[in-house]
Amino acid sequence: MKRTSFLAILLTTLAFTSVFAQTKSINIIPQPKEYWWGGAVALGSTMPFEMETKGFDLEYQNLNNQVVPLLISNKGRFLWADKPFKFQITEENSIEVVSKYEDLKLQTEGNTLRSAYMAASKLYFPANPILPDSLFFLKPQYNTWIELMYNQNQEDILKYAKAIVDNDFPTGVLMIDDNWQRYYGNYDFRAEKFPDPKAMVKQLHDMGFKVMLWICPFISPDSPEYRELSAIGYLIKEKATKSPAIISWWNGKSACLDLTNPDAKAYFVGKLKKMQQDYGIDGFKFDAGDNEFYRMDRLASFDSSALSIDHTMAWAKIGLEFPFNEYHSGWKMGNQPLVQRLGDKAYSWRAMQMLIPDMLASGLLGYAYTCPDMIGGGNFATFLNIKENEFNQKLIVRSAQVHALMPMMQFSVAPWRILNQEHLEITKNMAKLHEKFGAYILDLAKYSIKTGEPIVRHLEYEFPNQGFETCKDQFMLGDKFLVAPIITEEDSRLVKLPKGRWKDDLGKIHKGGKSIKIDVPLKRLPYFEKI
Repeated sequence: MKRTSFLAILLTTLAFTSVFAQTKSINIIPQPKEYWWGGAVALGSTMPFEMETKGFDLEYQNLNNQVVPLLISNKGRFLWADKPFKFQITEENSIEVVSKYEDLKLQTEGNTLRSAYMAASKLYFPANPILPDSLFFLKPQYNTWIELMYNQNQEDILKYAKAIVDNDFPTGVLMIDDNWQRYYGNYDFRAEKFPDPKAMVKQLHDMGFKVMLWICPFISPDSPEYRELSAIGYLIKEKATKSPAIISWWNGKSACLDLTNPDAKAYFVGKLKKMQQDYGIDGFKFDAGDNEFYRMDRLASFDSSALSIDHTMAWAKIGLEFPFNEYHSGWKMGNQPLVQRLGDKAYSWRAMQMLIPDMLASGLLGYAYTCPDMIGGGNFATFLNIKENEFNQKLIVRSAQVHALMPMMQFSVAPWRILNQEHLEITKNMAKLHEKFGAYILDLAKYSIKTGEPIVRHLEYEFPNQGFETCKDQFMLGDKFLVAPIITEEDSRLVKLPKGRWKDDLGKIHKGGKSIKIDVPLKRLPYFEKI
């Protein structure tokens, strides 16, 4: 009896020691005036990290956006890991980082945010010579989600596209969102909603649009596709039963393609390419794929060593087959030719104030080709039950201004439906301003494929040690333009100019190295060119 008890204790101790031995941790103590960014794009509004936070687990959290195993500081220090880690900001403002998988090591290159980023990029997500299609940078995008939600249909999609043209907005990419298909895992248009999808796509092409379709990795249970894919082993399985797993996601409970299986990947890519051939589709909005869906403590996949984030990465790699692509979730994949978008934000001033810091975080994590959500917000629930005459028109206009000089801008709620003529004209001018800057933005993207540098840049990145560490309401578009949108209900703001000479959007020259207060009537988007 005593021997059994001793063995139990010994085995328990060894098991604990084994787990403990696999857990690697590091406590990053900030240097004087050192600030840190990284980990998750959706934490951008809390960056640089300045106060105590709850722990964030890159393995099973993403807050509807991309996660990257990189922490980076304005003093040239950075931490990269191959596997996911947990991190949190302590009461003492240090950063505790814990990994179950590998040793963690701080590295240093130079003494600026830029030097740290460039070193991390060169080592772990180097510049890639391929870009997403240039149209993403040159023209606005349009998405049918907020207008149609789950009622995607041929008639209203064509009406939406026609209204874009009739209201003299630039044509560009048009994305048809969720619920065009019969069910998840089926790649046929719903016949009752789309009587002639091939003719619809041709009409959209003739109007000047490229057409993308929403797609996901999920498969509706007990459908013909489910039974077929289950039989040939292309679905993620329950670890305990080896039967197809039913995974909870925002549209209910579904089976899921196991894209760590090369044959399952080939099957899926083949289905998408056949849609392109059959209907003339240009590309796909690859939604879902969030690491939080893949609880590998209970799931089994073709790659027996796959972690949650490996499924997210497998989903992202599908987009490399299609120059027209879009993602809101991701793991690593920095500087790859994938269009990223910030996760759905609410229709509110507070949500709009998150756009700039989240875009800055996206750039610092290697995602240069990013769109700042949808103008006015992409969270459909916050648009429900708002009458056309009750929209905050000022909020929509200011939101369009935040987007206008970003790498991409995307409309969804129809400005011509909810805005009066004055506000509509301003919003249209913002779309045309983006079009006017399109060649410059595309040049920045082409520069990025050579260097890996972000398109939207933090002021601290471009102008170190000038007091911009915590600036969250201005950004640099490349190295030439400082953009300072209005993100509150006020029609004036302070702009902090770096040293040097700057010409504003009205042609006035300013001496930098100081803050200036400017009046910003609704039609104005303040930006300053370095001269």
